[in-house]
Amino acid sequence: MSLILSGNSGSLTVDSTAGITFPNGSNPQAAPSKVLQVVQGNTTTATSTSSTSFVATNLTASITPLFSTSKILILISTVGTQTSSGKTAYYTIYRNSTNLASTAFSVYDNLFSSGFCWSPVSINYLDNPSTTSSTTYTLYLSTPNSGTAYVNGDGSTATITLMEIAQ
Repeated sequence: MSLILSGNSGSLTVDSTAGITFPNGSNPQAAPSKVLQVVQGNTTTATSTSSTSFVATNLTASITPLFSTSKILILISTVGTQTSSGKTAYYTIYRNSTNLASTAFSVYDNLFSSGFCWSPVSINYLDNPSTTSSTTYTLYLSTPNSGTAYVNGDGSTATITLMEIAQ
């Protein structure tokens, strides 16, 4: 359903699904800095690697932005594990097949008697995908040194939250 307000300098259209079209523009708009939609994915399945190359984890979610000008705020919460103390695991976020930004995360000092080091992993990233097509975000993992790195190695629930932010 649409409401059209006409005046001397054009018309303002309020559409319940597309947003607001202002008189001097033809594209629907939304109030800047407002959250338009939230999508969440989760997994309890662990992913492991001994590779120095990034591998996809099971932590993934997809969102279809309403506007090509929107930004996507990505919030990730999981547990990182290494098989020996003082080793490093690397985490990054991929948008579809594009690596957005590599983040090094070290897991020191938290050695369990079982021989595993663990640490909480929290990643926040603001992306500008410039699209209104379905976009998938996935957490990737690698390790630069000996040992095996895990995401969600403790079997807890890992989450990825995607928030579309109007611009």
